[in-house]
Parts: sequence; structure tokens; C-alpha cells
Amino acid sequence: MGLTSLLAKRYAGFRHRRIDAWRRNAVEMQDKIFWQLLEKGKNTRFGRDHSIRSIADYEGFRSKIPVSDYESLMPYIDRMRQGERDVLWPGRPKYYVKTSGTTSGPKYVPLTSDSIPNHIDSARNALLNYIVSTGKTGFLEGNYIFLSGSPELDDENGVPTGRLSGIVNHHVPFYIRKKQLPSWKVNCLEDWEVKLDGIVDETVSRNMSLISGIPPWVEMYFERLLARSGKSTIMELFPDFGLYIHGGMNFQPYEQKFKRLIGGDVDLLETFPASEGFFAFQDEFPSKGLLLIPDSGIFYEFIPLEAFNNGKFGRIPLEGIETGINYLMVITTNAGFWGYNTGDTVSFTSRDPYRLVVTGRVTQFTSAFGEHVIAAEVESAIDEACRITGAAITEFTVAPLVDNPDGLPCHEWFIEFSKNPASLEKFRTELDRLMREKNVNYRDLVNWKVLQPLIVRIMPENSFAKYMKSIGKLGSQNKVPHLKNDRSMAGVLNGYLQSHPKK
Repeated sequence: MGLTSLLAKRYAGFRHRRIDAWRRNAVEMQDKIFWQLLEKGKNTRFGRDHSIRSIADYEGFRSKIPVSDYESLMPYIDRMRQGERDVLWPGRPKYYVKTSGTTSGPKYVPLTSDSIPNHIDSARNALLNYIVSTGKTGFLEGNYIFLSGSPELDDENGVPTGRLSGIVNHHVPFYIRKKQLPSWKVNCLEDWEVKLDGIVDETVSRNMSLISGIPPWVEMYFERLLARSGKSTIMELFPDFGLYIHGGMNFQPYEQKFKRLIGGDVDLLETFPASEGFFAFQDEFPSKGLLLIPDSGIFYEFIPLEAFNNGKFGRIPLEGIETGINYLMVITTNAGFWGYNTGDTVSFTSRDPYRLVVTGRVTQFTSAFGEHVIAAEVESAIDEACRITGAAITEFTVAPLVDNPDGLPCHEWFIEFSKNPASLEKFRTELDRLMREKNVNYRDLVNWKVLQPLIVRIMPENSFAKYMKSIGKLGSQNKVPHLKNDRSMAGVLNGYLQSHPKK
């Protein structure tokens, strides 16, 4: 065992005691965080506007702090960007995370000196817990790659500003940085495809032991590695590859192709990070859920998704949740987010300890006919259909087809296969059967002849990468939406089909 592994194992044992405390005392920890946040926030501009000083209990908090989103907090964030202090949180932010995706342009998500440890320590704790839970440290002796955004930061009125992964790069400890790839120069490249070629150049002859990144972009990295090296599998190229860390999206639809690309067994470590906070990570191997992090500067609340979709925003604290129900997650944090709608939907698999699975995004659904299909349902259905028929996918999305020239309305599935099913019709019928099992509203609409069974469009190779590039979101931090409730994406994909010569 190398020195790095030995030291990491000892430190992991120390940190693991704290993680065990999360399992036993999550509600008590949340209560402590709640009062800490109110104390720190009471003298801010937001605190004065919402009378935080007068809040005496949780009911008072719910009555005075409304559910917010980025647009409703923008007036405060604009004041912060202009240099004003003590707006949402004491002082000024240490960083802004710049992201896209709002109706008002880019988001500037504040990171404060108080909130940065949530991102850094949570990632570290996930790895340390993995070491204790599995006893494995071999991955620490090799080279690591984190597919991430550029670490180059802009200046926003004196506050460094960039992508979250780029900011985190500035906090990587020296003992990891010396083994981390790609180089700073390559990591700073903005063009994703040029950057990916640079990453392949730097890693193809190195024995990578730990790889981290969003599944579709790691998949692209693997394919280019194999094309460059002439190898058949990643394990032939990287025999010490032992741990893949992923998060931010459901891995299920990509699992079969990853197994073929890797050509051997590697451990998977799932995390739940976002710009606004690092919320949970996998603490058991295997696991049916991710352990919620209850004492890292974030107070959690939950709104039943069904109620939210009906315009009811009443939220409950952690101790009020039930297993098996889809919730919209709301957070109050030491970055200055108050009653903030994360847009993430989760379902708890356990209350002792509090473990959850991410079921999607509240903005990613299909309900043109009242069915309200969510991401977890389509992702699970396509994964099972692939297992049944021996297929594998690169990427997919689903959209409603209201004006169907060939009959009743339906769901239109656009799928880029990496391995075609032996029978497309069997794949389609299995996929439709699975969707009826997972969503009773969809089942009833098909049975009542409101909808016809779903249809499948086989997309040409690289269609989804082409689409993401066309909207300026080709890269390691961007995700293909698996559900749309309109035809904006479907129209572009159909255009690709029409222009692609039929074989």
C-alpha cells in the first residue's frame, strides 16, 4: 500500500464517524442548521425585507419566507453584482457560478466563504466513505481525470466568476493535483471537441485509475480513446481503472453501453451535486439511494410534486417526508438562497437513514395530455427495454406529438442507439408496455384511445451531440433533456432525420 493510500485510509476512518452521525441524527442536525441560517441571515437586506429576526419557529419561517426561484431572487443578486454587501448573506460572495438556463439569461449563483466547504468537503467525504465501505484504495495510486469546465475565471465587479467545476479546480489539494489530468492548459480550452481531443492526447498513454464526469460526455471520451488507441475496451487501455464517479443525471440508460466500452467491472460512486449545493452521495455499495448530507449549511424542505403541479406550494421539513413519494426539493443555504426551488425532484427510499433517489427535474416532464410523465419513468423504461432486447443507447429524448398525421396523438421517442435491437418492433412494444406499468395516467390514455402507443425514431449517429452544439451546450457540464413538453427539440431532431439519407 502506497503512502497516499495509507494516509487516506486513516483519515477516512476519522471522517467516517461524522458520516455515521448523519445517519443517526439527521433531524437534529437540520434543526441546528435552521437556527444558524436564521442567525446569520437576519441582518442582511433579504433578512430585513422578510423580518427574519422575528421568526420564532418553523411555522413562522414558512409564513415569512416564500418559495423562491432564481428570477424572484434576481433583484438581490443584481445588487450583489453591483458590489453591495450583506444582501442575501453577510459580506460579499467569494465566487459566482455562472450557468445558463433561465428565462432572464445567465444565472450568477453566489458561493460564499461559508458555502464553499459544502462543495469541497462533500466530494471528499464521498470518496473517503467509499474507502471505508469497500476497503479499496488502489485507485489513489494511479492517475485521475475529472471531465469539467474551464478553471479560467472572469471578474464580476471584483468577484471571480466561472463554472462550478472550474471553481472547484482551484481548491483541489496538492496531493490530488499532482496526479490529476488533463493539464491546466487543456482544461482551459473552451471548444469541447478540441478540448476532448487534447484530453485524449494527454491520457491515452497514461494508466487512469479514477474517472469522473457526466455519463454522455465520458462515453464520448471513451469512444475517442478507443478509436485513437486501437484497443477494444477501456480496461485494455487502463488496466488499473477501478472507480467511476458520476452524478447530476440518471446513469441507468447509459449503463449497458458503459459495460461494453469498459470491458470489465469497475465500481460506481454516485453523487448529487448542483451549483446551489452538494446534497447527497452514495454511502453503500450497492445502494438503493443516496445519503442526504444534513449538516453542511443547507436546510431542506420538500413539496409533494403532485401538490406542486396543482399550484399548492406547502412544504414540509425532512422529518415530515414519506418514502415512495415524488417531492420537489426546496433549500435554504449559507450561500444566501432562501426557500429556493432547486427544480430537482426526489423520492426517498429510506427514512432511517434518509436516503433518496433523484427522479428528474420539475421542468422536464411530458404532460400534453394530462399524463405527467417524469424523467425517472422514461429513463427506467428505456433501460429495461434495452436489457430485454439486447439494445444499448447513446442518448434519447421524448416529446408529445399532438398533431400526428398518422393517427392519434402519441409520445415520440427519439433514440440514438449504439447497439440496435434485433427487432425494433419488439423494442417499441416492450418500451410502451413498460411505460404503461410505470405511469397509470399514460396507461389509461392509451387504453381509452386518447393516445396511440408510442413511436420510436432512430436517430443518426451523433445527432444529440450535434443538437447540443447547435444550442451552445456541447460540453462536460451540460445534459441532454430526456423529456420535453413541447416540440422545440423534436422539430430540430426531425430535421436531422429528414436530411439524413435513408439506407
